[in-house]
Amino acid sequence: MTRVCLVTGANRGIGLEVVRQLARDGSDVVLTARDLPKAQRAARGLPDTVLPRRLDVTDPGTIEGLARELGDTYGRLDVLVNNAAIHYDTWQLARTADLGTVREALETNLIGAWRVTLAMLPLLRASSSARVVNVSSEGGSLASMGGGTPAYSVSKAALNALTKMLAAELRGDGVLVNAVCPGWVATDMGGPGGRPVAEGAAGVVWGATLLDDGPTGGFFRDGRPLPW
Repeated sequence: MTRVCLVTGANRGIGLEVVRQLARDGSDVVLTARDLPKAQRAARGLPDTVLPRRLDVTDPGTIEGLARELGDTYGRLDVLVNNAAIHYDTWQLARTADLGTVREALETNLIGAWRVTLAMLPLLRASSSARVVNVSSEGGSLASMGGGTPAYSVSKAALNALTKMLAAELRGDGVLVNAVCPGWVATDMGGPGGRPVAEGAAGVVWGATLLDDGPTGGFFRDGRPLPW
């Protein structure tokens, strides 16, 4: 059976490469972005199994609408990749942070992923082998956390906590939930000098295509555990 996948924030960078790799593997992939024209442009040149759609993770209406469409079209969702993220705030320190920026980061990076997961949960439960991948960052690891990038780091640490909770609660449904750090990747958000996008995305795809006996409730990079 063809795998049905949804990737948020997928019009560029890691998200777009995750879509490309999943589609190359034969999956039907819903490529989403906040603006439909951006999603459509990103899907050009990709296989016909890539479906561009508008999805704003801060807008419940677009999320619920897409959930209805996926339910009507497929009746299930096999893979959810929560990739949408904002505010890699290298210009900030926790002691002087603009809390408005922190709030915006939490709304997208944490609440957005949470909101999408809840809306898609009935479809994930309808799958025989559902996977949720929360694209996180080692910047959210408490074990190595220092100062700087407070909005981004706090939001990713919170996303990691959500990952563990959902994994524990959904284990009985057969839904595997993991956080994946793609590493420092050369994208618009990460900046130049990082690893190739394809390498970072491959770790996300690994989490999206785990076998039924694969891990759940973990934090990984390149398929290897990271400290929380």
